[in-house]
Amino acid sequence: MSTVRQVVTPELRRWIVEQARAGQPPESVLAAMRASGWQEDVALDALETTLRDFLREHGVVPPPVAVPAPRLDGSPSVVRAADRDVRVLMQMQLPRVVVFGGLLADDECDALIALARPRLKRSETVQQTTGGSEVHAARTSRGMFFQRGETELVARIERRIAELVHWPVDHGEGLQVLHYAPGAQYEPHHDYFDPAQPGTPRILERGGQRVGTLVMYLNTPVKGGGTTFPDVGLEVGAVKGNAVFFSYDRPDPATKTLHGGAPVIEGEKWVATKWLREGVFR
Repeated sequence: MSTVRQVVTPELRRWIVEQARAGQPPESVLAAMRASGWQEDVALDALETTLRDFLREHGVVPPPVAVPAPRLDGSPSVVRAADRDVRVLMQMQLPRVVVFGGLLADDECDALIALARPRLKRSETVQQTTGGSEVHAARTSRGMFFQRGETELVARIERRIAELVHWPVDHGEGLQVLHYAPGAQYEPHHDYFDPAQPGTPRILERGGQRVGTLVMYLNTPVKGGGTTFPDVGLEVGAVKGNAVFFSYDRPDPATKTLHGGAPVIEGEKWVATKWLREGVFR
């Protein structure tokens, strides 16, 4: 028995735009459409095309949302993160970047590398046109993902991060470990998911937008391998045990969080990355 395909009306498209203007995230709009009886494929296509066309036509900047935020009132030199004191080495407001010293102990760095090494494969990037992932020439590292809380070590680090940036553990993606050989790099990019891309609503179903990133350095390369922020001329050196945190309160270049992994000139580079979402990541 065939199913009659529903027709997307101008009224529905106007309603989608109204929801976007009111600050409703795409995943909530999609859920409301399903609850109203719209077929999932029709609803997703209507949402993707309407938002993409609207954003491109009007250049709308999405409203800001709550983001992870270390408590640094009074400019402390040291903050407590669950089981460990962490040094505050540098901070700036736009982009919101904080460099932490000693977030991980040397033995924790070494243990993460040992656990990750047998599971490495060529790193992929999120394919925002489809919601899947793919190998991309801009990213020349090898990597793997841990499940959240997969080992006692991973769980301990996740609790530490959650307390440091005041964001729930279950709002984080699984910890990713990356290995960069000499010459490897990650060209400048944004970590948020572009609202104008057709695959973004499907990606956001798993936990909403990314709103923060924490990159932890598991070793110190001989030369190169820093984290760069081209919009503001900043480069954070890769030092074992240290970390750089940055947040973005909307998926827009106005956050100035364009960043990249500079080429490794000599030696190798190991990092562990934690991406933080608006909601519970499943």
